[in-house]
Amino acid sequence: MRRRLREGDLGPLPALLALAVTWAVFQSLNGNFLSPRNLSVLSVDIVGTGVIAVGIVFVLLIGEIDLSVGSLAGLAGAVFASLNVNLGMPEWLAVLVAVACGAAAGALHGYSFARIGVPAFVVTLAGLLAWNGVMLYLLGTETSINFSETGLVATLTSRYFGTAVAGYGVASLATAAYLLVALRDRRRRTAAGMPYAPVGRIWVRTALLAAATFTAVHVLGRFEGVPLALLLFLAVVVASDLFLRRTPYGRRVLAVGGGVEAARRAGVDVTRVRIAVFVASGTLAAAGGLFVASRLTSASQVPGSGMLLINAVAAAVIGGTSLFGGRGSPWSALLGVLIIQSIASGMALLGVDSPIQFIVTGGVLYVAVVLDSLARRAALARGRP
Repeated sequence: MRRRLREGDLGPLPALLALAVTWAVFQSLNGNFLSPRNLSVLSVDIVGTGVIAVGIVFVLLIGEIDLSVGSLAGLAGAVFASLNVNLGMPEWLAVLVAVACGAAAGALHGYSFARIGVPAFVVTLAGLLAWNGVMLYLLGTETSINFSETGLVATLTSRYFGTAVAGYGVASLATAAYLLVALRDRRRRTAAGMPYAPVGRIWVRTALLAAATFTAVHVLGRFEGVPLALLLFLAVVVASDLFLRRTPYGRRVLAVGGGVEAARRAGVDVTRVRIAVFVASGTLAAAGGLFVASRLTSASQVPGSGMLLINAVAAAVIGGTSLFGGRGSPWSALLGVLIIQSIASGMALLGVDSPIQFIVTGGVLYVAVVLDSLARRAALARGRP
């Protein structure tokens, strides 16, 4: 913590503090906030927005923005429902087509930005309008298309692993995997003569991870069990984090966010990286849209209304991803969406009107942006990019 404060990189610390304060306040006002039932509902409600926010993190890391993700999420649900319900296409194939549409739209945005030179804000704003129009066209006059409540997509948010063996087994595997990867990374750094984490720090982090995962499994198991949607969301976060930190292409993304000209002089194909980032954003927006549709068991105009976009961007920023690029991680999306959805859940329990919810969420977002700006100024004052 001292090192982060000195270097101007606060990381997830403000988000963790905000989440702890949020939970403490709402639990003190309503004892049902941290009940197994409410936490189980919360763990499923965060998934759709959270998956979209992970895609937003990729775009923010290069210092850009994608305003089309809400419309792409709604379009993915509309494409799936139209193909499956209206045309009788198998669900698995309709899911693939819907996700492919999101990837193709992201590729179009990325190509327009990276190759043609259209500002990302403008091209994705055009996408917001255009894809929202396509969504409305596919939904037709009924404004929504209901699909099977027992099908593949509906199962994404309705399936729970109620047995203790499954839940604790997943928690054990996650903890063991983290420990093995951390120890392997330490050995490799030691052999290469690079700075490495002390063994004691690794074991402390492993113990904290084990405590968090086993507690979560225990609490969720007291209601219906561990939701499949939550496991899939965590898998997306972990895979995205490993991609950014452990692969050459992921490091190129961070390099472009740290400085475009410096990355170009280092041999990074900036154009390809920018296109790939928008493809990732479009793909994850489509996947998140399917989770939103699964929660509603219908494709509707809700994702394209604008609130999904606002919450996804706010989640990424509140979680600790910098608006200036080069700093952040997919875990930011998890922390940010937890804060936003916790505020919504707590105020719903208290019977607070939605305008107050918007004011509080906006205030939290403002504080996050201010902290990000102050951290950047502190880093620049110390000669750090």
